[in-house]
This record gives sequence, C-alpha cells and structure tokens, in this order.
Amino acid sequence: MRQASSSGPAAVSKYLLPREIQVATVRQHPAVLLPSGSQALAGLLVAGVLSLTVFRHNHLLLAIIWIAWAVLLLRLIWKAINWAVDYFVITTQRLILTSGVLTRKVAMMPMSKVTDMSFQRSFGGRLLGYGELIVESAGQNQALDRVPYIPYPEQLYLLVCGILFPAGAEEPEQDEL
Repeated sequence: MRQASSSGPAAVSKYLLPREIQVATVRQHPAVLLPSGSQALAGLLVAGVLSLTVFRHNHLLLAIIWIAWAVLLLRLIWKAINWAVDYFVITTQRLILTSGVLTRKVAMMPMSKVTDMSFQRSFGGRLLGYGELIVESAGQNQALDRVPYIPYPEQLYLLVCGILFPAGAEEPEQDEL
C-alpha cells in the first residue's frame, strides 16, 4: 500500500486536484483474478485430458477445444491488464476509484459527503487478506458506493475514519463527578 505521497501512478495523479494529497493508493487484491484464473486452469486440464484420450484422433474437435481454452486464457490476460491499471485512492478530500483500459472510468466521492462507511470480509477474504469497503452518503446513490476486493480493509477503514474525524476535532465536554 502506497501512503502519504504527493506523487503516485500517472494513471491516478492526473485526476488529483492541485491541493489534494494522496493518503493511500492501492490496487484491488489479486484475488479478483482467481475466478478467471481457475477457469483457465480448469479449461487447460480438460483440454489436456480430452486431447490425450477421447478426441486424440479428431483434429477438428481438438482445434475447437484448444480455441475454447485460448479464449479462457485471453479473458484471464484481459482481467490481469485491467487489474494492473485500476486503483483505489484515498486523498485528503476524496475517495477515488479509477478503472478501465480502453474506456477509463473515474468514480469519486468527496469526504464531506460520506455519512457512513463500513467494511465486510467474507471467509475467503479473511483467508486471503481482502475485503469490501461500503461507503454511504446522504441523499441519492453515488458513483462510488462499494469497493470490492480491497486489500488491507481494516487499515483503509481506519485511515478514512481518521480523515473524517480528525484528532483535533471538538469533543463534547463531560461533567466531572
């Protein structure tokens, strides 16, 4: 996790305002690639077994099987390229999620609009170290409401809470007994 930096990936820096400071910049957890990776691996195993047994003499069916596996592999490569350019950025003023290779999408929410934030971790997320940040704001739906497969969800949650509720903020006075 990249923290407290005025510079970052060029894919992120160009969307920052001059007065903004990057507090943290992370990619989605690599676990986002697991479904596509497991499908490509399973396809390779199936294609290999079918090539060596059932369809060993049928060249047309072998070609179809290996082309289907190549499609699964290309899908995995495309997902990996997308993963490499997608970032979640916490600045002093906004939460920003950039995504997309061919069509760039930038979703953001000003910190002043955040009314509630939580995170959740599935069993797989607890094992592999990722979670989902859930950000809510008053009023209408926002472009940025869920950030899935986020690494270090506890630390990022506390980081955002620290920005929303700074230590120097006024605390209610308590009557002494």
